[in-house]
Amino acid sequence: MDLIERTREFVAETLANEPSTHDISHIERVEGLCLEIHEMEGGDPQVLQLAALLHDIGIVKEHQEGGNHAEYGAEIAREFLSSEGADSNVINHVTSCIRTHRFSRGMKAETIEACILQDADRLDALGAVGIFRSLVSMGALRALKQTIGTVKETSMNAYTEDPFDGFYDYMQRKPFKIMDRLNTETAKVIAEQRLRIMHLYLEELEKETGQER
Repeated sequence: MDLIERTREFVAETLANEPSTHDISHIERVEGLCLEIHEMEGGDPQVLQLAALLHDIGIVKEHQEGGNHAEYGAEIAREFLSSEGADSNVINHVTSCIRTHRFSRGMKAETIEACILQDADRLDALGAVGIFRSLVSMGALRALKQTIGTVKETSMNAYTEDPFDGFYDYMQRKPFKIMDRLNTETAKVIAEQRLRIMHLYLEELEKETGQER
């Protein structure tokens, strides 16, 4: 089994009980998007795959302790890749990508690989899958607050008394701002179609609920 597949196995095991939407299905969609963007934009495919597979590996610790899963993830990724005997330059590059991937932190990507990872992760918050993930995530965050008291400070719209209010607020704060924060032209083309789906969904939701925004 090569390093990519050993990493995939490690991530799948670590995130097996992840309660929100940073699970292995999200991880592998981001991996696929990274490789799709790579075909047009370039970059090191090994670094991209490793960074994509490991970018949310710190999310379980964030749920348990608060803090920033990107920072946790970079540390965990470094430990894992070092134990696997990966090249030090690859390790440094991968952990740098992970550290800067997170949307809410607004960090600047320093390499084409980091730019692509940011874009791929953001694209998975758009379109039909983006709507699905946002609703599942809001439910999971509300449950975590009720059961163990964990509150995610960067996702306060998940805790509104009226979930519809929280969902509309989330859409304005994240998905509809993503286009302006994408790095590559390839990602922008993908985002355009996915955003059309989200706008159509919101229009229908407003009609059915009678809650015009």
